[in-house]
Amino acid sequence: MAASALVLALSGPGQTAGISVFVDHVIADLGTSRSAVSLAYMVGTLSGALALPWIGRAVDRFGVRRVLALVALGFGGFLVLLACAQGLVGLTAGFVGVRALGQGGMSMIATTAVAVAVTRGRGTLLGLVSSLGSAGISLFPLVAERVIAVLGWRHTFAAEAVLIWVVVLPLAWWGLRGVRVSEPGGKAASGSGAGDPVWPLRAVVRTSMFWAMAGSIACSGLVATAVFFHQISVLGEQGLSPTEAAANFLPQTVAGLGAALLFGSAADRFSPKVLMCAAMGLHALALLLLPLVEPGIGALLYGTALGSAASGARAVESAALPFYFGTAHLGTLRGLTQSVVVASTAVGPILLSLAHGWAGSYRPGVLGLAALCALAAAVVCLARPPAEVPEAANLSGHGPPGSSADV
Repeated sequence: MAASALVLALSGPGQTAGISVFVDHVIADLGTSRSAVSLAYMVGTLSGALALPWIGRAVDRFGVRRVLALVALGFGGFLVLLACAQGLVGLTAGFVGVRALGQGGMSMIATTAVAVAVTRGRGTLLGLVSSLGSAGISLFPLVAERVIAVLGWRHTFAAEAVLIWVVVLPLAWWGLRGVRVSEPGGKAASGSGAGDPVWPLRAVVRTSMFWAMAGSIACSGLVATAVFFHQISVLGEQGLSPTEAAANFLPQTVAGLGAALLFGSAADRFSPKVLMCAAMGLHALALLLLPLVEPGIGALLYGTALGSAASGARAVESAALPFYFGTAHLGTLRGLTQSVVVASTAVGPILLSLAHGWAGSYRPGVLGLAALCALAAAVVCLARPPAEVPEAANLSGHGPPGSSADV
């Protein structure tokens, strides 16, 4: 548990918050425009998302420890590449790696390790890991900003690479020794989710519940990133000063930590379908509150609702996949959903920016995002939970050609 939380926290250099503090320094040093850096970041994020299904499949095949070690090595290497970047090409290549291996790979492996290793109280412990990891991620911008002031942005990227190598590689080798992949044929190894349902991959991707969960977490990522990225401007339109708008990140973070624990614990007692519907409904409510936000209690309520919705959706998604489909192919499934989430975070800020340019205000765009969240909540409510595990005779993938068991 401690190792997984630390791995999740150390994904910080690849998260948007961790990279954001470098942007102004990169622009000034490389002599490029903000639009060019933003485009490089978007291309890097979208390209990095393509690698995540392969990383997830590798987790199923080779195990958490080996894949985490390789991801950590690559993550540090791409941070060094960013430290050496002399133009947009190097910058884009670095963004591809840190987004794929940091935001995507490290985060996915950390929560997958818990889901594989734990069978009782899984939702609660996933919520705890998500909460602790998110707290660690939130510290990276603060620490990095101070280190940049002393060492410069290039040496700070290099220092983050060394931190990843020094901490994560030993954790992969010694800290996660009890986490094993499932044995061939669907039998879970000791400590890897024994007793879970075992679904063949093709059967999983044919269920409405899988796509409802994937679509909801992608919608959550799109909406949260869009309003977080433009938060100073969005809340400034409601009368908040830049300082007050920036301070709104605090209630969002605190509420998010509590929501991760609450929704994770609830996943052990209630249907993930109901909880995801509630999280997406809370997303819609938070965005509907925005036109009413003003300095003071209104801004506090908005930040609390938005932070709770985003963290709650992530906690439910982490618990829902093993709940419905077991852990035999969990890495592959989470790799697929994580790739969709990472891609959605790349387009969210652009969509809201285009809506603002078209309407001259953020309100129409925000209300459109609220409608999207309400639609996602309705889709989850209408999705049918998987009735039963496919017949055991077909689990090995030797069913008739073209059948759902023909993995």
